[in-house]
Amino acid sequence: MNRTGGPSPLRRLAFAGTWYAGDPDRLADDVDAALDAAVVSSSRARAVVSPHAGLIYSGHVAAHSYRALGPSPREAVVLVGPSHYEAFRGCAMLRQGALETPWGSLPIAESLADVLAAKTGLVSRAFEQIHAREHSLELQLPFLARVLPDTPVIPILMGDQSRGVAFGLGDALAEAFGGRDVALVASSDLSHYQDAVTAQTMDRVVLDSLDAFDAERLMAALEREPHHACGGGPMVAVLRAARRMGATTGGVLKYADSGDVSGDKSSVVGYVSAAFGEPGA
Repeated sequence: MNRTGGPSPLRRLAFAGTWYAGDPDRLADDVDAALDAAVVSSSRARAVVSPHAGLIYSGHVAAHSYRALGPSPREAVVLVGPSHYEAFRGCAMLRQGALETPWGSLPIAESLADVLAAKTGLVSRAFEQIHAREHSLELQLPFLARVLPDTPVIPILMGDQSRGVAFGLGDALAEAFGGRDVALVASSDLSHYQDAVTAQTMDRVVLDSLDAFDAERLMAALEREPHHACGGGPMVAVLRAARRMGATTGGVLKYADSGDVSGDKSSVVGYVSAAFGEPGA
C-alpha cells in the first residue's frame, strides 16, 4: 500500500527478453557466470560505475562493479542513470513502490528518498512514465538483485546533466546519506559508434578521471566534449558524493568495448566498471 492507502506502484520490467534473457533461470546462470569470472580486490565499495548496454555486450564489465559492492547487506542502494529518451530539468526520483526484477521486486527506500528530497529540489518530480521506458537503471537490476537481493533502492534519472545538477545532486546525496550504509551506483556507457581506436582515445579521458577519483576533472572533460559518455552526469554526481561520504580510494576495474563480443571493431560502444571506497573496506 502507498501513502494514500492505494496499491503501491510497481515499475515493471521493459527490456526482459531483448536486452537480457527473459527466462529467469537462464538469466541467473548468465549473471552468476559473469560474477564468478569477475575478480576484484575489494568487496565493500561505497560507490560504483556500471554500464547499461545489453548484457551480452556489457554484462562481463558490469559484473566487476557488483562484485565490488559485495554481498553484505546495505541499508539502501541509490541508482543514478541518464534519461536517454526525454530531456527535462533536474532529476526524476521514484519515491514509493518497488522495482520489478526478474526474481521478484526491490522495494523503494521511501523514508530515505524523503530524506534526499528534503535536501534538494532537484529530485522533486517522479516522472513515472519516463522511468517506465528507460533502460539505464533496469540494466542494473539483474546484477543488483543477485548480489544484494531484497535491498531497498532509490531510483534517480538525470534529465539535465549540467554542472549545477550533477554537483548539486552529488552534494545532496552526501548530505542525506553520509554516515549511513548506503551505496551509490552510476549507470553509464562511454563513447558510441566510433572505431575502436578512436573510442579508446575518447574513453581514456573518462578512465583517467575515474582513476584520479576526480569529479571536477571529469565534469570539465564532459563540458568540453559531452559525447565521451552518455551517463557523465550520473558519474560526476556519484564521484562527488562518494568523496564527501568518506571514500578516498578507487578507480577503473574493467574496460571493454562492444567489439570484444561482436568482433566488429569498426563501430563500438565503450564500457567501464569502477569502484570507490575506504582503504581496507
